[in-house]
Amino acid sequence: MQIQEHAISNTPALLDDEEVLNWASRILFSRLKRQGKVTNPASAVDFLRSKLGAREREVFAVIYLSNSNEIIEYKELFFGTINAASVYPREVVKGVLKSNAANVILAHNHPSGSCDISDADRYITKKLIDALALIDVQILDHIVIGDSYASFAERGIINTL
Repeated sequence: MQIQEHAISNTPALLDDEEVLNWASRILFSRLKRQGKVTNPASAVDFLRSKLGAREREVFAVIYLSNSNEIIEYKELFFGTINAASVYPREVVKGVLKSNAANVILAHNHPSGSCDISDADRYITKKLIDALALIDVQILDHIVIGDSYASFAERGIINTL
């Protein structure tokens, strides 16, 4: 599908679906950054949907935040198959240290559309909580993107792991 581009200068006259999604995610990330802080899961969900919602395989990402929850960076770290992605705590810790983050929001998608939080999702979240606690970094939430979304924080899971 092609659409005519009128509103954005210095861009090609026609954009394909992937380019439109990239523009949309950049706009949503700019809005998220302009808000200054991530104050609740819903404030990050639209952006995460734009980045992860249409993916055909699992992608695990991190939003790095300052001590006052200002957004430092968004990074996709691990890419998997249609129903799983291997997540390595060492690489998450390296990214946190590189960005000098004090807090993070974890996110991944379920290409099936299901927002059920699996035992594997709980396990890796707990493992990352433990690893990041060693360097005084807190996981504020883990958001699963599917047809809808599931937030560990909203469901009270993040504090029980």
